[in-house]
Amino acid sequence: MTTPAKIMECVICGFVYDEKLGLPEEGIPPGTAWEDVPAGWLCPECAVGKHGFQEVEF
Repeated sequence: MTTPAKIMECVICGFVYDEKLGLPEEGIPPGTAWEDVPAGWLCPECAVGKHGFQEVEF
């Protein structure tokens, strides 16, 4: 059984990171798990770190 892809949302600006889509323009390929996004990555909209994101629950 596969784990569904997470969607993470910035609590500051609302930017969404979808594991299925990744952020190719930031060098993060589609399918990259949130845990595998580099620790120093910053939100492209407001520059908050990963600590400023929470998982979107459906």
